[in-house]
Amino acid sequence: QGGGATYATYRVALAAKLRAAGVRFEFVGSQVTPTPQGPLRHEGYGGKNAEFLAGILEAKLAAAPADILMIQAGHNHFAEEKPIPSILAATRAMVATARQRNPKVVVAIAQVTPAGKLPKYSYIPELNLALAALAKELDRPEQRVVSVDLATGFDVAADTIADRVHPNARGAEKIAQRWAEVLIPLLK
Repeated sequence: QGGGATYATYRVALAAKLRAAGVRFEFVGSQVTPTPQGPLRHEGYGGKNAEFLAGILEAKLAAAPADILMIQAGHNHFAEEKPIPSILAATRAMVATARQRNPKVVVAIAQVTPAGKLPKYSYIPELNLALAALAKELDRPEQRVVSVDLATGFDVAADTIADRVHPNARGAEKIAQRWAEVLIPLLK
């Protein structure tokens, strides 16, 4: 998820939660979000979809290797496209690419936040079930793939800006908390 001037990014709150937990971490990537604590690097792209991310991931990981890959992709399609198979294929490809670059990588696949822009995003509940199943299928003791549930408890009316898709500060905090709950045990 991009984040920026028009909506809140969860990365700032997530970095604060990781620091408070006392874990060592470094965000990597070619994109930079300025924060009061310094720049946070990432590969979040507003308006792009999972297929786009799958297409650029190999080059991005070559430039900025990662021990943990956080995948939060599933928006930026229309229900009429019937996008779930394509999103799952792209996510599967991202896991394979990450493992090829770093056989010990841990991949965290997010079940994406719901969106109030309907019917465009009416596919998201079904997608989230499929993403959780994909994470379970790809998880191995020596090559972890974990699921991060960003959807449960995310209230479109209270947690998004006027577009009913992108998070406001409250929504970004909820997203950061869900990521932290998964990442902190992995980083300890």
